[in-house]
Amino acid sequence: MTSNHNIYCLEHVPDVEAPHQSPILPALENLALHYGVTNVYATCDSIEGFEASISTLVYEDRHFKDYTIIYLVFEGSGNEIKIDNYYYTLEEIAEFFEGKLTGKIVHFANTMILDLESSTFQYFIDVTGAKAISGYGNPLPVLSAILDNLYFALADECDDVIELVEVLHEKQYALCKAMGFRLYY
Repeated sequence: MTSNHNIYCLEHVPDVEAPHQSPILPALENLALHYGVTNVYATCDSIEGFEASISTLVYEDRHFKDYTIIYLVFEGSGNEIKIDNYYYTLEEIAEFFEGKLTGKIVHFANTMILDLESSTFQYFIDVTGAKAISGYGNPLPVLSAILDNLYFALADECDDVIELVEVLHEKQYALCKAMGFRLYY
């Protein structure tokens, strides 16, 4: 891994123009302060906003190569994410990232229950070039930010996704099991 380990977080909000308090921001600040992981936070409230955020990240962010994790905070389940009260499949989302995520992990917060069939995650990985997709399979009333931060910090140390998951489980097995942590690669 490079020493420039960055995370790009994109969160769905009801209205980007309205003030909102995101539970993700304090977690990202903690990630930077305690683990030294640089992160960028953005919001979107529509599929057009999602597409614009992704385009800006991929085509205009000169540090895009340094992002190892794309952290998506969206509601949804199975292989669909909810954006502005519409559901989009991961196959549709893969088209936005076509060929652009080589070597990156796409991680979903537990606001989306991730339960993918092998054809779905393989299609996403093949189309995007991503190294892996990760997230959680169990609905819990608490946000996954605590486990996410450990996962992101460990990703800086472990280049191999299998080793990364093994170390994560060694450090927080009970939490991983309770939340149903999943990695598709």
